[in-house]
Amino acid sequence: MSVLAPGLRRARRTGATAEGCPIDIGAYDRTPELSAAELIALAELVPAIQRCFRWPSDLNPILMRLFEPVQAVLNLVDARGKPRAGSLRIVATATLQRRRTLWAWTNAEWVETLGGGQLGFRERHRVHDRCRQDMLAIACLLVGFNDWPAVGRVERVTLACNAFGRKQVTAAIETVTDVLRGWGYRPTSLKDVRQALCTALLANRSPVLADLTPELLEQLRAGTLIGRAGSGYLPLSLALTELGIHEAPLAPPWYRGHEPPPTSTDAVAEEWLHWCRRWYTTSTLRLDTRDNHYVLLLKVGRWLAAEHPDQASPDSWTRELAAEFVAVVSRMVVGQWSVPYRLQAKRVGQPLTACSKSGQLSAVRVFFRDCQDWGWLPRRFDPRRVLATPRSLLSLMGPNPRVVADDVWAKLVWAGLNLTADDLIGPDDGQRGWYPFEMVRALAVVWLFAGLRNDELRRLRVGCIRWQEPRPDAGTSRPICLLDVPANKTGPAFTKPVDRLVGEAVTSWAAVRHEQPLMVDRTTGELMSCLFAHRGQRVGQPYVNKTLIPILCHKAGIPEADARGTITSHRARATIATQLFNAKQPLTLFELQAWLGHRSPSSTQHYAKLSPTKLARAYADADYFARNVRTIDVLIDQDAISSGAAATGQPWRLYDLGHGYCSYQFFEQCPHRMACAKCSFYIVKGSARAQLLEGKDNLLKMLQEIPLTDGERDAVEEGVTAFDRLLENLVDVSTPGGPTPRQLTSERIGGSDP
Repeated sequence: MSVLAPGLRRARRTGATAEGCPIDIGAYDRTPELSAAELIALAELVPAIQRCFRWPSDLNPILMRLFEPVQAVLNLVDARGKPRAGSLRIVATATLQRRRTLWAWTNAEWVETLGGGQLGFRERHRVHDRCRQDMLAIACLLVGFNDWPAVGRVERVTLACNAFGRKQVTAAIETVTDVLRGWGYRPTSLKDVRQALCTALLANRSPVLADLTPELLEQLRAGTLIGRAGSGYLPLSLALTELGIHEAPLAPPWYRGHEPPPTSTDAVAEEWLHWCRRWYTTSTLRLDTRDNHYVLLLKVGRWLAAEHPDQASPDSWTRELAAEFVAVVSRMVVGQWSVPYRLQAKRVGQPLTACSKSGQLSAVRVFFRDCQDWGWLPRRFDPRRVLATPRSLLSLMGPNPRVVADDVWAKLVWAGLNLTADDLIGPDDGQRGWYPFEMVRALAVVWLFAGLRNDELRRLRVGCIRWQEPRPDAGTSRPICLLDVPANKTGPAFTKPVDRLVGEAVTSWAAVRHEQPLMVDRTTGELMSCLFAHRGQRVGQPYVNKTLIPILCHKAGIPEADARGTITSHRARATIATQLFNAKQPLTLFELQAWLGHRSPSSTQHYAKLSPTKLARAYADADYFARNVRTIDVLIDQDAISSGAAATGQPWRLYDLGHGYCSYQFFEQCPHRMACAKCSFYIVKGSARAQLLEGKDNLLKMLQEIPLTDGERDAVEEGVTAFDRLLENLVDVSTPGGPTPRQLTSERIGGSDP
């Protein structure tokens, strides 16, 4: 039988107190050093308990301060008999060996005492199996030990129930899991949350949820190394925020606040790096744009460190150095001044594309422009002119939408419309995925038909679909589906018409969607109810590109990349815009601009591409060749050819002018062919010569194409006005016979008409 410390009464556990930690460590003497009397008493106690494996009933009062807190914890966990005596013996032996009280044991010493798992613990200390759980409670409640990865497997839920009482811990767990179940969490997902909650309760030495702080959860999340156990702290924080215990949840693991992206800064001068970080934290550009500019600025820093180490500060840049940098960028190749692990080996050494070179210059141009505008640097040169993109690069750049081929896109559309729950099962783990099938199908349909950016797709709000009755003159009685698109990087929120399939898919998902907490829209700063959210979080940023599109490609039986590169979420936007622009009844450029939500038509031109088929049809409709060429009837006098008279100059080819014939052999070169001046080569129909020609049997009739000048074409197409204008222009032009039309008219007036 063990003897309790004075003032402590052992009783069956009925639950820990509701106010904070059940063990008040401030009530005990926590002096780390052992007195000489305590060392002597321990030296007598330890051999005795190791021989009989029992705790003495007449414990030396000198040792009371050492074992009183241990006894309190053992009372709390209702340890009795051999397990209780074994735990006291372990503490006494370790205290004597280390010559310090348990308050002064290091983390490594606690790991040495507790480590090795259940089997190793039992073989090391030769105690009851229950003792390890009791020792873990002692370590947690007295010194706040929580280095679980170092001590092997620990049932933290059981440990918390033993330490604080099952009723208290169960109530805390149910309070949290009820909130998470309402957001769509499955029982298998809640296991990590229970582990995280019990770890936090043990680390806080209190079973009260209100005692948990965001700082504690952040520290635990950062130091948790047991498999997926660390994933439970974020949903735990979300639930505590929903319960009103915390003001805001923990930031996602990928969120870094206002810090620059975690990229290598090797070979970058400290002075240049300081300026880059200062610009990054001050700039108001979008986060992804700032990240890209920051990485490009580090490339400039590596170039400076290698070529101009004495000019590492932006303050030392001159017009000459800026011009040299523009020339370097114009000749830059892949891999030059870059971080090696970010490169594709097959592209190293190849010239950078014109767009990449322009982006490099743009980053430096914006950097110096901002530093000068903010008064950080003197205005030694104008970045907009000195660091402008050269004309040789601008000529290589232009709208080039990466459109997916029509046959490939048709297969993707079929896959999205015929998506099933079985398509979400992974080939390796057999799991159905993180998100519900209805949500994945709605995401697929919206991506395939709405033409949204990935950010707009993820930020759609509940109620974004509206149905509008058509006007009487619309030609249809079916309601029109309208989609409310949130504010984007180029403009405010707007509404666009979409296919009915989009509205039906979104409505199906909204019918089964679990209620989610309000989330902050990072673009507008508003609290909103996100449509594509599950388990308290919006759909992940890489989900469409990394998960959804590969699922659709696998179902459609097509590769995930084509000749234009990997199929991404943004390529759908260009594909849909191009198809709308090339439809049988296409959208105009301005209508397409409004549908895409662009601020100017120039942006729309980067998405809409005129297809070769439509261009060929338009070219054929323009009838360019027929518009510039006309045909005329020609009579061939075969008798003149066969008799040899044609060789002596006798006319053998007669052009039918309608009112007569022209015997001029170079008729297609005559400027008067459309307005005949009736020179000596003209033969009037009805005359004796004309009747003789028409009566010949050996005449061959054929057509000859005659190219028209602009004036002649206008005369054909515009009528009498253009014909009169043509006559005025030819009045003083010589005819094949020699005289001009003005002279021929004078002769006719003075004599008789031919």
